[in-house]
Amino acid sequence: MTIRLMLVDDQVLLRTGFRMVLAAQQDMEVVAEAGDGAEALEILRTTPVDVVLMDVRMPRLDGVEATRRICAQEGAPKVLILTTFDLDEYAFSGLKAGASGFMLKDVPPGELLTAIRAVHSGDAVVAPSTTRRLLDRFSPMLPSSGGREPQHKALEKLTEREREVMLLVAQGLSNGEIAARLVLSEATVKTHVGRILTKLALRDRVQVVVLAYETGLVRAGGNTLP
Repeated sequence: MTIRLMLVDDQVLLRTGFRMVLAAQQDMEVVAEAGDGAEALEILRTTPVDVVLMDVRMPRLDGVEATRRICAQEGAPKVLILTTFDLDEYAFSGLKAGASGFMLKDVPPGELLTAIRAVHSGDAVVAPSTTRRLLDRFSPMLPSSGGREPQHKALEKLTEREREVMLLVAQGLSNGEIAARLVLSEATVKTHVGRILTKLALRDRVQVVVLAYETGLVRAGGNTLP
């Protein structure tokens, strides 16, 4: 299956570089390009796209708001945020807006291609440790504890084991590390993660981490609440 891609960046030269790398792949095709978020939304009305490579700082409509509007649509393409600076606050906002992950623009081509394929298959592409550092840095942007009680009720849908797995995901552990910690198989952990996503109506494990911070289950530094 060919992965249909859209490049959204206000730098034409950068889009050209990415397009050259992507066009060389047999399973990928760049079907559209846009210079800002507003143009991207317009193109998506008539052009089927599987994965959007989204810059964050652009004129007219930035990548965060564009991501939010895209991900709010039914059957929306997956969004991969591309940022110039590691731990950019825009990247954090992009994850909250529904992006499936973020990467630096100077990422090696091989890693970018792997990330695109992972996002297309439904996985998140932010390394757990990077996700944790993002949230630790920007946790002051999250709701105060006064607004967490209603959100806790959503977590009542989880079994004790699923809650345990969610906490470990939020602390930055991979499926393999969670399996070792809980003495489970990786397949079982993956099943638990899938059920967590379904019950909480989340897109991927990145949003699991975000929700864990928003509800206060995990605090900055990766510490769980008692």
